[in-house]
Amino acid sequence: MKFNYRARTQEGELRNGAVEAATVDIAVSSLQRRGLVVVSLEPEKENSFSSGMFRLFERVKQKDIVMLSRQLATLFEAKVPVVESLKVIVSEMENPLLKREIATMLDDIQGGAEISQAMARHPKVFSAFYVNMVRSGEESGKLDETFIYLADYLERSYELITKARNAMIYPAFVLGAFVIVIMLMLVVIIPQLAPILKEVGGELPIYTRIIVGLSDFMRSFGVLLLLIGALVGVLLWRFYQTPAGKLAVHRFQMSVPIIGTLYQRVYMARVADNLHTLLSGGIPVVRALEITAEVVGNEVYRTIVLNSIESVKGGSSISAAFAQHPDIPPLMSQMMRIGEETGRLDTILQSLARFYQREVDSLLENLVDLIEPILILVLGGGVGILVAAILLPIYSFSTQF
Repeated sequence: MKFNYRARTQEGELRNGAVEAATVDIAVSSLQRRGLVVVSLEPEKENSFSSGMFRLFERVKQKDIVMLSRQLATLFEAKVPVVESLKVIVSEMENPLLKREIATMLDDIQGGAEISQAMARHPKVFSAFYVNMVRSGEESGKLDETFIYLADYLERSYELITKARNAMIYPAFVLGAFVIVIMLMLVVIIPQLAPILKEVGGELPIYTRIIVGLSDFMRSFGVLLLLIGALVGVLLWRFYQTPAGKLAVHRFQMSVPIIGTLYQRVYMARVADNLHTLLSGGIPVVRALEITAEVVGNEVYRTIVLNSIESVKGGSSISAAFAQHPDIPPLMSQMMRIGEETGRLDTILQSLARFYQREVDSLLENLVDLIEPILILVLGGGVGILVAAILLPIYSFSTQF
């Protein structure tokens, strides 16, 4: 944020200028460090339309929250006061949206709010999981340890999501490029070769007739197909926004061979890691389950965890509540039961989280190894059919002379 100022030097000389800062206090401190006495300080007016359009594209990435948590953990561990820690972080923050949010949070804290209360006012940045962990750290007096927990957890979660996303980028790119090439062949190349193929004489092979017919169909109804596809995409997106739609899509994800197993391992790792972090931080069991349900990221497991809360409130153990649902692997519920019986549930959950994270790593490696030969077969088969459909009739005609 830019502030226009009027200030005097130590010699009494009047100066005008502008200074970049997240808050008024930080702007004043910056000018005072230059040896200036502030006379007036006003925020620079922005073009509301252009600034609003620009801010539509601003967002806080999980990587930014990971770095913020690690910085807070380091500063609190060094016994730096909360306000000074946030001032240091704001001055070095690069993400403009997060910088504004932290600056607003800093104002709230200077006004007497607790850190967790200030964070709770920014749900787009700090999840319920994050806020409750910070509140627990405030109540126990272990805020530095809490931020270390959060930084470690968020780094593990970020690494897990990044690995899964990166594993899908290569096949998605290759398949997308293949589809574009096929469409260009059907719409641009085949129509130019179709007259030649029809002039060859004799009956064309069945696969050639299919390719030519598909090309004619795409040229005649391609725009209509695009419009229908866009309409179907919008309707599916609207359906996905409903609870029933999310449940249906997530249930379908879980039913896809290999991919479904990968998704299950990812969410099991997330459930175990969330519960371990929350219970280790002193959050009550029911509240830990409520937070886990909201941050697990899958409607199937969200429903399972919410149903388990009712069982736990009725006196059941978490493991017994989880064991009632077939989507929870038996290993998960059995290991949790051992943890409950031995009083080491948090340790068992940590071991489960690590186990499922290793499973995810292994599945991703195998999936990448499996995708490459499948892509080669699909691409080779598609190109082979096109080449055969175009060249074989021409070759057959040329051999007749």
